[in-house]
Amino acid sequence: MAGGVRVAILGATGAVGQELIRVLEERDFPVRDLRLLATARSAGRTLPFRGEEVRVEAVSPQAFQGVDLALFSAGASVSRAYAPVALEAGATVVDNSSAFRMEPEIPLVVPEVNGHLLKTGPRIVANPNCSTAILVMALAPLGRAAGLRRVIVSTYQAVSGAGARAMQELEDQVRAWIAGRPMEAAILPYRDGARHRPIAFNLLPQCDRFEEMGYTKEEWKLVHETRKILGEAELPVTATTVRVPVLRSHSESVYLETERPLEVEEARRLLAEAPGVAVLDDPEAQVYPTPMEASGKDPVFVGRIRKDPFASHGLNLWVVGDQIRKGAALNAVQIAEGLAAPRGWRA
Repeated sequence: MAGGVRVAILGATGAVGQELIRVLEERDFPVRDLRLLATARSAGRTLPFRGEEVRVEAVSPQAFQGVDLALFSAGASVSRAYAPVALEAGATVVDNSSAFRMEPEIPLVVPEVNGHLLKTGPRIVANPNCSTAILVMALAPLGRAAGLRRVIVSTYQAVSGAGARAMQELEDQVRAWIAGRPMEAAILPYRDGARHRPIAFNLLPQCDRFEEMGYTKEEWKLVHETRKILGEAELPVTATTVRVPVLRSHSESVYLETERPLEVEEARRLLAEAPGVAVLDDPEAQVYPTPMEASGKDPVFVGRIRKDPFASHGLNLWVVGDQIRKGAALNAVQIAEGLAAPRGWRA
């Protein structure tokens, strides 16, 4: 195919959709035509791309005709409804929802970790959960060198992971607290829950609904998706996910045990050499990653690298990444880049 790629973004007006537009432009992806799709409520808006305003269209079965690449970021139910339509129209689908992640025949890809799965040119590829994408970027280099025995992760997740309304609610609650008014809550810990709590000046040890064994849906995503991406179906992974009053970028406290003991300097070197990872680790100078510094940036940042004083095979890490970029939009565009050759897309 000559002349570039005809791209559609479903969910274009959301936070990830708008970030997809920016990342396509920043990375000079060979877009010949950009079609922005959303609900009828958002149709008619315009969004900037390469110096022009592109009008948002209402999604319909006909919207994917003539599309080569469809980037989906509109939720699992929308993906289940429209991904088959896009595939039938001849498009390749990169889906950012949970709809297809655990389907055995559909690759779940973080290109720096298991990008080899793109070489066959699959017609549909799943983008992982944002916390999982950040986690495996730190685990994979260490696992390749020394093997993984187990992983324990606690996440500190920004409110933007729950959408634009959650971000606005945090800001509104801060203003209310300063003014001495009651803080109203209608979104967190999750929108459809029976009870909502303020996030301002607070922590909520619940991301999404509770499921089996007292774990949340988000925690089980970390377990199952990490195993699938790393290709280790039996890897012991346990997670606790916490919503924190931060606008953007997720942080993770990671404990891992390796098959072969790793010294701190070797772990630091392996991570520093890994594509897409940046090491910020100088405790004496108080150098370590924070969400504020990671926001808007592409790498996954790792610091606080230290041995477990009571287990020779144990390491602790502090990992921070922009969940809208590497956790979603950037990873999706990197998947598209990896599909370019096998799908025959050329600039």
